[in-house]
Amino acid sequence: MKRLYRSTEDKMIGGVCGGIAEYFGIDPSIVRILLLFLFLFGGSGGLLYLLCWLILPTDRDLYEKEQQNHYNE
Repeated sequence: MKRLYRSTEDKMIGGVCGGIAEYFGIDPSIVRILLLFLFLFGGSGGLLYLLCWLILPTDRDLYEKEQQNHYNE
């Protein structure tokens, strides 16, 4: 099952763009450029990034949660 998360491997600041790019199967640079355009021309890119940074778990958190669930079964 595909899950949206923040990447700990492909990150520049918080890993949001790397995680979104992996989810959609595109290059992280494209996501970074799109968020930059949203920030420059609408102001919503920064807010969107901050919200994702706060809400999305990291890939390590998801891995640990899956391992814990597997152990409890």
